[in-house]
Amino acid sequence: MPKTQTKQGLFQFYPHNLIWLGLAVLAIILDQWTKWIASTHLNYADPVPVLPFLNWTLLHNYGAAFSFLSDAGGWQHYLFTGLAGIVSIIFVFWLMRMPKHSIILPAAIALILGGALGNLIDRMTLGYVVDFIHVYYKDHHFPAFNIADSAITLGTILLLIDTFFLEKKRIQRAEVKHD
Repeated sequence: MPKTQTKQGLFQFYPHNLIWLGLAVLAIILDQWTKWIASTHLNYADPVPVLPFLNWTLLHNYGAAFSFLSDAGGWQHYLFTGLAGIVSIIFVFWLMRMPKHSIILPAAIALILGGALGNLIDRMTLGYVVDFIHVYYKDHHFPAFNIADSAITLGTILLLIDTFFLEKKRIQRAEVKHD
């Protein structure tokens, strides 16, 4: 009986991974919807108390994470837009090549992808990223963020969990299959 060959190469996609693209799209939709609500219902830089440690505060971020390089003079807009575009393309290719049994890693990639694209949409259409979630404790304030930032953070946590705890199990399973 002839051995069946599996497709190899850069453009090998698995249809079952479309669900992970759906998760990325869901993150984008939730991000853009909540940014629209914040932009239409909040006054700029005017905090609206929600909980003793949480305000809705509309802010515009011209830099990267936590306003990094926001006062750099404008070149950072092109840098962050280009980086987000390149990383997003790489993540789509990576995501579509995931094995069927993987769950944590493709979820992580999908969340990071959705968050990156959500913020990229803002950068390309507005020239800045809309932030509105403001967490604080007494006089200690965490920089404002949005749903895209939350998706990126959750995705990164899942990626770290996969890397440090699940990769070893995948390697051991692969070794058992090859023995």
